[in-house]
Amino acid sequence: MSYGDPNNPYGQPPQQPPAAPGYGYPQQGPPGMPPQAPYGYPQQPAYPGYPGGNMMQQSMPGLLVTARVFLYLISAVQILFAVIYLYVAAVANDVSDSADDFGLGGVGDGGDAVAGIAVIAALVAAALATLSITLGVKFGRGGQGVRITTVVYGALGGVVGLIALFIGLDSGLATAIIFPLIWVVFAVIITVAPVVPSGTAWFNRPRY
Repeated sequence: MSYGDPNNPYGQPPQQPPAAPGYGYPQQGPPGMPPQAPYGYPQQPAYPGYPGGNMMQQSMPGLLVTARVFLYLISAVQILFAVIYLYVAAVANDVSDSADDFGLGGVGDGGDAVAGIAVIAALVAAALATLSITLGVKFGRGGQGVRITTVVYGALGGVVGLIALFIGLDSGLATAIIFPLIWVVFAVIITVAPVVPSGTAWFNRPRY
């Protein structure tokens, strides 16, 4: 009786074909290759920061954090100016009313004009403060729109600061130079932070 006979009860059992991997289990690939995802399931991306994964920044760069703090400080100054302008408008309005009571029409008209200009200045300062706070808040998840707006906003602020700095230098007063100089430094950092490679990468990062 031959061992090769399939009817031989003492012979070796016939070779079974290799079992196919079950549904829902990872498929084994060639040696050295990671197992493949099962049929019907998407490939899982590698975790960022690990070998083979896409390196992605998890925290805001330091220069952008500094620019964000400067935006909040600038907004506080702008709010302070808005309050001051409103106070000036109220005082000018009271002077105008008193002048009208005493029959001083010219003084009353001048008070009304000053009050109107002060109110407009207060509204502008309040709007700029709102923009500064909004940009600072949007740094966390903002995209290219926030980045471009910040660059333009910082550049315009720098121009205004330079004009004030030149005026202060022309006056020769040290107190008239310090504030514009600080303002220019803030504006430069706010303008440069979104432009440097770390800032650009932060605003271009993928969001899930």
